[in-house]
Amino acid sequence: MGLDTAAAKPHEKLARMLEGDMDAVGTMIRTRMASEHAPRIPEVTAHLVEAGGKRLRPMLTLAAARLCGYKGTDHVKLAATVEFIHTATLLHDDVVDESRQRRGRPTANLLWDNKSSVLVGDYLFARSFRLMVEPGNLRVLEILSDASAVIAEGEVLQLTAASDLATGEDVYLQVIRGKTAALFSAACEVGGVIAGAPAEQVRALFDYGDALGICFQIVDDLLDYGGATATIGKNVGDDFRERKLTLPVIRAIAAADESERAFWTRTIARGRQEEGDLEEALALMARHGTLDSTRATAIEWATTAKTAILALPASELRDVLHDLADYVVERVV
Repeated sequence: MGLDTAAAKPHEKLARMLEGDMDAVGTMIRTRMASEHAPRIPEVTAHLVEAGGKRLRPMLTLAAARLCGYKGTDHVKLAATVEFIHTATLLHDDVVDESRQRRGRPTANLLWDNKSSVLVGDYLFARSFRLMVEPGNLRVLEILSDASAVIAEGEVLQLTAASDLATGEDVYLQVIRGKTAALFSAACEVGGVIAGAPAEQVRALFDYGDALGICFQIVDDLLDYGGATATIGKNVGDDFRERKLTLPVIRAIAAADESERAFWTRTIARGRQEEGDLEEALALMARHGTLDSTRATAIEWATTAKTAILALPASELRDVLHDLADYVVERVV
């Protein structure tokens, strides 16, 4: 889920502001992903970790802690924890989805094999739990361990709802809140908790991360039907080929007439896809305006995120987080 190259780049501003802490996070990641007995672990991990991802989630942890006045070093461990959890889920997701490209590069399961991807993902989950207990904060442990379970729950829900044309927007929201927003919100929340911030600020950080994560995933799903491969880091139309019921498709199905529903039944429910079906799917979504309505929904969630972050003390860092929400949706505006 890469960010594009538009002129305004809040994530780059954020990286510059957090450069020292992010360097420490990078060092910790390289140290903790090492394995004395299984060299394939750091090989597979490095392939994904060093593939040019923006590391937005760990930056959110560092930014949240700094916004709340934190002066210690445990936020670095928590940021590394968040990145390990994220990397582990990507390794597992690529196996489940049989993906062949991630961040513009071949996936680990393609370069090595499914077994290696799953087992290295398991190792990273284990390392993340080792890291998250080191600060000795039970609330932090609760937040991050709960988020790990919710992420898995969201992926399983998506699996069970996949190809079911009865899947509605409520289930879609539950899926993306689990598979994506849960880690965004946890990354922000633990930054406030480790800083000892007041409850209302911690809640605001959670709400910001939740809304930003939902917006991020909606935009990612939208870009699958209109983004450049170089921008989104995967092949355009992958979600359609994998028969995923994302918001533009769910809305097109809800508005479909009898012949259109037959198309969706054949391509999504039964998986019998033919040449030209992606173009037909795009035409149906255009006919019913579901790409535009999905874009509007993403903007609504960005507004929710911007409103939430205003509860934090005014600062340049807060302004960058505010702008980040706008930038996420600018990729599709």
